[in-house]
Amino acid sequence: MRYLSLYKSVESGPPTPAEMETMGALIQKWMAAGTLLGAEGCLPSVRGMRIRLSDGKITVTDGPFTESKEVIGGFAIIEAKSKEQAIDLVKEFMHVAGDGECEVRELYSQPAV
Repeated sequence: MRYLSLYKSVESGPPTPAEMETMGALIQKWMAAGTLLGAEGCLPSVRGMRIRLSDGKITVTDGPFTESKEVIGGFAIIEAKSKEQAIDLVKEFMHVAGDGECEVRELYSQPAV
């Protein structure tokens, strides 16, 4: 099963070189095991925008999004045999990433034909 993990954090600046090295080691470990299918970090919300459709009208709002209590810091797509394994993987990630929250959602997979 594939899962999407969205890491939400309070923006506190870029990671230190030591934090990057630790995260890089975890990424390499998971890639070698076939557990990590893809991952990216997000730039600060000042470089982002929100696009909303309401009553047929599109509005675009440029960042930063100071009203947000949770800022998406990055995402990962992981392969896990079960929900429990996905939780264990994300717990391991959280110990490396630090304070924050991950929302984990199973991704839709079409049945094999």
